[in-house]
Amino acid sequence: MSEQFTNIGQIEINESTNVISTSNKTIPAKLTYLVLGICFFGIAAEGYDLGIYGAVLPKLLESQQWGLTPAQAGAIGSYALIGMLIGAVVVGTITDLIGRKWTFIWSLGLFSVTMALSAMSTSAEMFGVFRFIGGVGLGGIIPTASALTIEYSPKHRRSLNYAIMFSGYAVGTVVAALLSMVLIDELGWRAMFWVGALPILSIPFITRHLPESVSFLMTHNRVKEAEDICKRYQIDFPEDNALKEEPEKQNYTNLLYGLKALFSKRFAVSTLLFWITYVMSFYLVYGLNTWLPQIMRQLGHSLGSSLSFLLILNLTAAIGVILGGAIADKWGSKIIVSLSYFLGALGMWLVTMIKSDFIAYFCIGMAGIGSIASTQLLHAYLTKYFPPTIRATALGWGLGIGRIGAISGPILVGLFISMGFNELFSFYTFVIAGVIAAIATFFVSNHHIDEVI
Repeated sequence: MSEQFTNIGQIEINESTNVISTSNKTIPAKLTYLVLGICFFGIAAEGYDLGIYGAVLPKLLESQQWGLTPAQAGAIGSYALIGMLIGAVVVGTITDLIGRKWTFIWSLGLFSVTMALSAMSTSAEMFGVFRFIGGVGLGGIIPTASALTIEYSPKHRRSLNYAIMFSGYAVGTVVAALLSMVLIDELGWRAMFWVGALPILSIPFITRHLPESVSFLMTHNRVKEAEDICKRYQIDFPEDNALKEEPEKQNYTNLLYGLKALFSKRFAVSTLLFWITYVMSFYLVYGLNTWLPQIMRQLGHSLGSSLSFLLILNLTAAIGVILGGAIADKWGSKIIVSLSYFLGALGMWLVTMIKSDFIAYFCIGMAGIGSIASTQLLHAYLTKYFPPTIRATALGWGLGIGRIGAISGPILVGLFISMGFNELFSFYTFVIAGVIAAIATFFVSNHHIDEVI
């Protein structure tokens, strides 16, 4: 029987920090894999959204129907990111109040509906509005999926499981790149968005099988619901540690509790360093995924060849995040994330120096590890760094602030191209962003944590 279980923490109240932690509790391995699979699927949907706009952008610019300029196309690309900023901050905060499960479901549903509406858009303005609304839904997926994956994973596999879950991001972008090579020429760019609406079909299954976070229920004194989940999934529930009255019990249902904790003496400096890293990281991820095919096309590559660079970027990221997650469980996330950003900066600098197509593919692969993969490892690091009571709030605000970089990346690169800058000039801004992210991550303090995270 013991072979069917993985160790995960027993729910306890840490009286010195008023935080519910987990140690010595057993949970069926199949439940871990169920939660991991559902969260993987949600993250893959977001990855598909990231890859889809860069894939259809050349066709949108070629089309005379809307008459888009590169600057206008970059702005439209940022509408979804503005929505994701709002969604990450607002939904990320709310999920620590109302729960992970239903936040995840509503976010996935909203995103899917707006994908279909984007496919039916008759103007650039309508298209931009639906992309914005869909971004709000997407903004809620990462905080909830991250919290659930971490909370239903054993401590010694948290980074690896998180990396596996977040490899769905790269898988989604790879699917977008592959489908774009088949569907766009045959069926047009709208077909890509119809495919993006399909995740709505999974909602009945997710509603039935995805459990709520037990630690969330315990911190909100919903003990009966926590007991029901433990009985349903055969999790050992510690009766004598259920939830104790404390003389200085924190008000976890206060909307401002999470924000106050982030800027407490204990976490303030680290919070700011995480935010700087997120801004730089998202500038890399969204700038590259939006404009890489178009830049490579202007450098003389065909549309199919240019899309293959996008494919390499995301394939190497998918491999890099799993390998990086496994290593981070042994060495710690901080050093791995910092080194990954530096590796990405080096790869993007080399792209500006060489002419060989083969070496260019290799360097773009390095950029995939140092942008997409390192960002996903950063999510895992932050999620483990903060306590469960503010975990989704911390990640939601990190993602929200990071959207500043996500929004500015597509817009700035579009402006550079419109102003006649050399196509490779954008890579120098990516190099700078990678170096700053590496330095900021390096200076995050782990002194208050007594285990490898």
